[in-house]
Amino acid sequence: MRYSELRLLRWGQVDLNSCTLAVGHSKTESGTGGLLPLNDRAVAILGFWASLFPLREPGHFVFPAERYSDPTRPIGRWKEAWESAKIRAGVSCRFHDLRHTGCTRMLEPGVPFSVVATIMGCRYGHIGQTAQRQAVNALRGADFEGDGAQN
Repeated sequence: MRYSELRLLRWGQVDLNSCTLAVGHSKTESGTGGLLPLNDRAVAILGFWASLFPLREPGHFVFPAERYSDPTRPIGRWKEAWESAKIRAGVSCRFHDLRHTGCTRMLEPGVPFSVVATIMGCRYGHIGQTAQRQAVNALRGADFEGDGAQN
């Protein structure tokens, strides 16, 4: 999810029973309203987080404003928390890089691009050298129409 999609996420968009999450307003038309599958780890983390808000309502934000712990107001910024998390993890990246990494980690083991595109709500990814080599090697022996040449 994009930063703003995650920051403005409400509990009514999260369905832990069906392991899905509905994207709210998105930067792209294809992203808005999309239903995202959640893996087991995401369900466990969101389940734990939900347990910290026993009085949560569908309209409350999953990540409420920290200063007043008001569930009707979204968190303003994650800059400090993000910087602290990066230091603890020993990584250096932008928040948006997580989106690119997720896309890449799905594409490299062979998840079809069309499937990844529907999950991401867009059309981009960074494919590593191994995956690129496998793609061009798949052309070996293919008979291309028109010239009969083989590569």
